[in-house]
Amino acid sequence: MKNYLLIFLFCSFFFKTHSIETKIIHTIQNEIITNIDIKNEFKYLVALNNSLKELDKEKILNISNESIIREKIKRIEISKNFKEIKLNEAYYELLLKKIYSSLGFKSINEFEIYLKNYDLKISDIKKKITIDALWNELIIKKYSSKITINETEIKKEILKNDKNQSKEYQLSEIIFEVMSKGEIEKKYKEIVKSINEIGFKNSAAIYSFAESAKIGGDIGWINENSLNNDIKKNINNLQIGEITKPLTLSNGILILKLINTKNSKITINIENELKKAINYERNRQLNQYSKIYYNKIKKNLDFNG
Repeated sequence: MKNYLLIFLFCSFFFKTHSIETKIIHTIQNEIITNIDIKNEFKYLVALNNSLKELDKEKILNISNESIIREKIKRIEISKNFKEIKLNEAYYELLLKKIYSSLGFKSINEFEIYLKNYDLKISDIKKKITIDALWNELIIKKYSSKITINETEIKKEILKNDKNQSKEYQLSEIIFEVMSKGEIEKKYKEIVKSINEIGFKNSAAIYSFAESAKIGGDIGWINENSLNNDIKKNINNLQIGEITKPLTLSNGILILKLINTKNSKITINIENELKKAINYERNRQLNQYSKIYYNKIKKNLDFNG
């Protein structure tokens, strides 16, 4: 039945029809996911990552299907921990600006016009970022006490750098899972093959469990002072456009792509750089705990479809 419904959904996406019959594809606890939900997720993901258009339709459908499942599971858990599923307007504006700026738009109005091409509205994006933001808040509440950061070591590394020059890296990431260490190289080769065939952005959408997967793995510009020694060492050996070997994290394997670099002549503010470096490391660890918690609650949910 599942295969039949996915085939139906596939056809409804890519063939013009006057009306599309709503079909239930999945049930999770008392919640449902329909073909319309997956179709809307498809539009959302393509709007954020245009390179997905280069994939064959079945792959895009699978990515959209998995993405909406993750969102629904997160929403179920959020509803247990928050009285309301909403953010304050100031936070909405901050998160929206981060999204449209990453896409190259200078204003919310430009972004709104762009979204019309995908039959989307700002309100649709707000619903998405609300789930992501509250999920992140939930992870912070549950795991912040487990975050371990060596501030002394980070500050020591910052002080080693030339006070008049700072290097920044524009990076993209893929964070993937394996069941054992022996599988790392095999999975890495599979992902590299995918990168060579369909590009890094599309491969991130398929293989990465990081939140950045929605935007092709893009994590923007990162100052060298915000990176731990292992990551920095691997990036320093890259040419622009190259990727790292697999880097082992506590709950996943990281691949980084170097998009660009730049040097800035500045007087480093030690306290500011320390704060940024701590935030980067904290977010990296929280992302790992996010995956642990997600897998835990997914395993305990009644899932059909």
